[in-house]
Formats: sequence, C-alpha cells, structure tokens
Amino acid sequence: MRYICDVFFCICCVGLCASVPLKSISVEVLVQDHVATVSSTLQYVNEEERPLEALFVFPLPADAAVCHFSAKIGEQEIVAEVQDRETARDRYDDAVSSGQQAFLLEESAESPDVFRLSVGCLSAGQNAAVTIIYVTELAVQADHSLRFCLPAVLNPRYTPAAAGIVSEISSGAVPYTLTLSVHVSSPKSISKLESNCTLGPLVFLHSDHTQATVNLSPGHMFDKDVELFVYYQDTHQPSAIVEAGVTTAPPGSLMRDPVVMISLYPEFPEEVMSSLASRGEFVFVIDRSGSMGSMMNNGKGAQNRIESAKDTLLLLLKSLPMGCYFNIYGFGSNFESFFPKSTVYKQKTMDQALKRVKEMQADMGGTEILQPLKHIYSQPCYPDHPRQLFVFTDGEVVDTKAVLDLVKSHAHSHRCFSLGIGEGASAALITGMAREGSGHAQFITDTDRMQPKVMQSLRFALQPTVLNISVDWTLPDDVTVDTLSPPINVLFQGQRTLIYAQLKGESSGGSEGAVTVKYSLKDQPVTNQLHFCLKSTEETQLSIHRLAARTLIRSLEQKERSGAADVEGIRSRMVELSVQAGVSCVHTAFIAVNKDSRQTVKGPLVKRRVRTRGKCKDCELVRISVSFFIIILQNYVLVTYILYLLYARTAQPPPSERTKSKSLLDPLLQLVSLQKASGCWDLDATLADVFGKTEDELTNQKPAQVDGSVWATLLALIWLYGCKIEQQVEWQFVAMKAASWIGSQKVGDLSQCVCVGNVLLGCQVTKETLGI
Repeated sequence: MRYICDVFFCICCVGLCASVPLKSISVEVLVQDHVATVSSTLQYVNEEERPLEALFVFPLPADAAVCHFSAKIGEQEIVAEVQDRETARDRYDDAVSSGQQAFLLEESAESPDVFRLSVGCLSAGQNAAVTIIYVTELAVQADHSLRFCLPAVLNPRYTPAAAGIVSEISSGAVPYTLTLSVHVSSPKSISKLESNCTLGPLVFLHSDHTQATVNLSPGHMFDKDVELFVYYQDTHQPSAIVEAGVTTAPPGSLMRDPVVMISLYPEFPEEVMSSLASRGEFVFVIDRSGSMGSMMNNGKGAQNRIESAKDTLLLLLKSLPMGCYFNIYGFGSNFESFFPKSTVYKQKTMDQALKRVKEMQADMGGTEILQPLKHIYSQPCYPDHPRQLFVFTDGEVVDTKAVLDLVKSHAHSHRCFSLGIGEGASAALITGMAREGSGHAQFITDTDRMQPKVMQSLRFALQPTVLNISVDWTLPDDVTVDTLSPPINVLFQGQRTLIYAQLKGESSGGSEGAVTVKYSLKDQPVTNQLHFCLKSTEETQLSIHRLAARTLIRSLEQKERSGAADVEGIRSRMVELSVQAGVSCVHTAFIAVNKDSRQTVKGPLVKRRVRTRGKCKDCELVRISVSFFIIILQNYVLVTYILYLLYARTAQPPPSERTKSKSLLDPLLQLVSLQKASGCWDLDATLADVFGKTEDELTNQKPAQVDGSVWATLLALIWLYGCKIEQQVEWQFVAMKAASWIGSQKVGDLSQCVCVGNVLLGCQVTKETLGI
C-alpha cells in the first residue's frame, strides 16, 4: 500500500510546504560523436529534526540506458545493484523499516521516460549525493545538427478513468539548482554548439576542433528542458564503431563479445527524389485537451499551443496535392472528425476544413488518444493512396505502452509522424509512435517554430516508400553476427539509421567487415554499403554495449506486451540481460543499501515528495486534506476522475487577443491562407495587402499576355523567393503547387512577367529560380 499512497500524495503536492530535501543537481555530459554519456549527481540534505524518506519522480530521455546508480553518504559510497524489481523493492522496504539507509531507482511501468527515486532513512541534518549515469543516442535534426536534451519538465500525464492507473507527477516552483558541463569529442570537426539556454564560451581543446567544452551559464532556472545542438562538419557520413566486451563476462554473452554500432545515412537517387508523391491519405490528429491551452514555453511572446497547431494545419492543408484524401481529428476526453471518413482534397473540402480549423480550441478535457487511433485504424484504406498519420500532442498521457502497441499492430497499413508540442512532451510517446509506425518524430519546444519541423515530416511522408529492405553482413569466415536491432522497416533520405550487432568469434586485428543495405525505391534497386575495421576500441565505457542491450530489451518488452506465447521466458531473458548489462528495464530496479552504517536511524520517519517542474495548475491551486484521501484511497477510479476534472477546469486558459491576432499579422500565413487548393491565387485587395500594395497597383502592372490568376500566382512566387527565402522549408510545397499550376496554364514565356514582378515587389529572382 505504501506505493499507492506515494502516488496520491505526489499528485496533489500534500505536505510539500515543508523543507524539500533535494538541493542541487550537477550534470556532466560527454558527447562522443552521436552518443552521449550523462552523469547526474543529486544532492540531498535533510534539514528537518527527524529522519526523512524522500520520493523524487523525474524524466529521462525515452531511449536512455540507465547503467549506473550510486549514493555517497559522507565519505562512504554505495554502488547499487540491478535486481529483479520485486526483490529490490522488498530489500528497500526491509532496510528502511529496520532503520538502514537505502536508495531505490525504478522505471515507470507505464512510460519508459519516467523514473522514480526513493531515498530512505536520512538522519536529521544528514547529506547524501546520488549519482545516476545513462547513455543515449543523439537525434538528427532538420538542419543536420545532433540534439541532446536534458529533460527538466515532467508534465502531468493524463490517465483515462477506466485505466485504473494513477499519475505520479507533482508541480510547482522548483527549489533546487542546476549546473551543467559538456565535453564534446568526435573524429569530425565541431562547427558550433547552440542551446535554448544561455551558455558560457565554447572552448576548443585542439586546433582541429575535434574536442570542445562548454558550460551552462550560472543562474539557470531549471524551469525548462535544456537542449544542446551539436554541429559537426560532414555530419552525414556513414560510420561504424566496434567496442570490445568485458573479459570477465560469461562466454558467448552480449557483454563478453564485441558489439558494433553502424550509422547509415541513405542517399536516394536524384531522379527518384525530383518528384514527390501526388497520392496518399493524410490524417491529422490534433490534441485538443486542456493542456494544449498552455503556452509553448515560459518566455515572453510565447504562442498558445493550440493556436500554433492551427497555424501549422493551415500550411499543411495548403501543401497537400490535389486528388489525395484527407481528414482531421480532434481528441481529448472524446474525439471528433471533420468528415465521417477521409475525403477527396479539393477546393470545397479544403474550405470546409479551414473553417473548422479556425474554430478549434483546447476544450476537450483529458488526453485519451487510444480511442481516436482505434477509430482511424478501423477505417479501410484507399487503394493506391498510402495512409500517412500525423499526430500533434503535448504527450501528457500515462498509457504510453498501450498506445505504442496499437500503432505497431497497424504498422503494415500506415506511416505515423508524431510531433511533440511544448516543454515536457513525453519523449517515450512521441519517438515511440514514430518508431512503431515507421515514421519520423519531431519535438517543438521553447522558441522553435512548429511549421518548419512539421513540413519536414510532410516531405518525408511525400517521399516514395522504401520497400524490400534487407541487411547483409560480409565478415571473415571465423566471425559470425547476431543482429540486435529490430528489422529496418523505414528509410528516409538523409536520415540516420542505426544498427547494433554482436560479433562472435575471433578475428585478426586488421580484418575488415562490411554491411550492405538493399532496398527498392519506385521499382529501382538501391544499394548502400559500408566497410569497417573489426579492431575493437581499446578504451571503452561499454556505452555501445549498453545501448545495444537497451535496444534488445525494448524489443523483448514489446513482444511481452503483444501476448507472445513464452511470456515467462521473455521476462526471464529481460531480467537476465538487464542484470548482466547493468541496464534498467521495467522488470528490474537499482537498489543500494548502506549496510555498514554504524548505527540504525531512529525516530518516526517523515516522508517528502520532491517537486518536479510541470504545468499542472490544479496542483498549485488546490490543497486536499490527508483525511480525504484516507477515506477514498480504495476507489482509484474516483480519485483519478476528480483529479481529471480539476485539471481540465484549471488548465484551459482562453487564448489571449495577442495570441489570436499573432498569426493574422504574419504576412506569410496571410499569403498561404489565400491560396486555392489547385495552387493559384486570385488577384484581389487581400493579396495586394500582403505585398503592401493596392489592388490597382497590381492590376495596372499586369502584362497583357496573362490573366489575373496567373499574374497573382506569379507575384506570390516572386514574393516568397524574394522576401521569405529564409522560411522556404515552410512554403516549399505551396510554391511547388503554384509552379505546377502555372505550368498547366500554357501561357508561354514568362520572362517579361517575372521582370515586371521583380520591379513591382522590389525583388531580384529569376524565372528558373521560381521553377516555371
């Protein structure tokens, strides 16, 4: 029952007005090429007059492999062991109840990006330093940078009332500080480092710029995720790292043998990429829960999440090809769709959809995403129109694994592109949906504009589907390979693909291996190959082994949830692998007990729940008495429902007039909103207003050989290329449709028209630049 009580107190922040034991967090990050090793030290001080037990719930990257956990009390360090979860919990309970100091770190059963740390039996006035080390891959961004994210925000996760699961999240002011130092090392030269937070100077350690250090500026308020973007020269070069194993590990085990990590960047033939798909079914699923009424970030001038999503939908709808199918869903505690089923994209249906988009608000309560997904998957697909699913959400759900299982079960019939909105969006949900749905994940946080990232996802969706993917290994006769990564089921132009494999057998130091990825693209066979040396790295922290173990564990977890026949065998294999690699999983936990303490801790134990930064306003405004919870502890559904009502009522601030008008003042969005579904524009006063002209000025300068729509569309293209080239990724499909429409009008040479348009708008672009 202790765990249930912890959950409830944590939700409502009961008792948090007293001293909070967590005082500071110190983080050291070592970035090696595209892998980061992160060491976080949490300093606890019991400032109360009685012994203390503290519970801290915090986020980690969804794909992180937690590989070390230790606690230091005074001068004594206790290194934790990975054990079966129930065994670890029993050991912790026994230790705390007997007055021993104990520490327990465990992964959430519902979402792999949430961990909870229990710190037991700190004596009055005692200090404790807890160190957690994890390794994680760095995601490739649209601008070719590598993104490292230190999650600071843990948003309240909405729980469907019928699920019987209770969220473990608290909110409020964060009473602890953060320091962060970063060391970057790579065979490639480092071009620059950028961050959404203020950094100190970047210091290069060598003249070739292959190593650098940087620190977070003092005074950082730990109120948002810390993002770091690393830019290398020649980022898109395939590479292989062979890491030696541990000689003391059991023979034939993952930790004993070398492990190779292959990084591939598929390059598609130019003739294939020159034309994007004109068919497809595009389904947009928009989170309209109360939390979407929050701001994108905590800074001044931040846009409302739902308003940003509406602006992005405008761009998406204008960018769709004529003749495709589309639909838009909004979801919260229930869901609704614009059309009974996906409908043909044409002027009438586009206008109907845009009208509904303008009326959308964050007014649908909770975040129940399972039901709309089930409804979408129940709809039959259209022949020759591949289904492309776009999900916009702030990711605040508890039943993450149930959602991922559903997406994976329908992976054969669609691709899923997920977009996490705002600080604190669940990385497990966002990246997991894209991974299981053979799509691509994007995160829009802090000052990011949503539009360019979403349009990159649309470009991926319009790329031809890669079929018949195969991976072949060429190795010396005495070496075999056991691929640890799940089969590759999706490839995108220029996006990294990672493959982990265990190498078995002995080879000479100079031996070479090769991996070949073959696939077909628009009926054309394509081959990408990488040769690599089998010599293992001499100095190793086993980062590659642990990432490989985590990859294999995640695959086993999915098999277990899918109802595989040998569930007990799969679970046993997970525990064995987790303990052997020292990597946490849902069935294990890190446990550390200070058995050498000279005396047991005496006195009544006080429990404290440490706040994590979030956005749950009801937690700040509502205080519910302990006795109230004692009365209804046994009714999980009732408690969850009450908390949901509180959250839904307090987390839906209506968008301000400033937020509403912001998008209307954006000339680019104004121009895009005026485009017809076919790709053309009308010559009228509203278009002239975008250019800062009058309708008469546009009409009087119109060349005689073109009509009003052609002239208007030509001017729109000139203005986009001449005045908004820095936002080309946002309007590229709008421009492609416009150029295609002009080409269909057969108006002859337009060189003179382009010259006149340049003079009128004060631009200097060529006809070739416009693609006409």
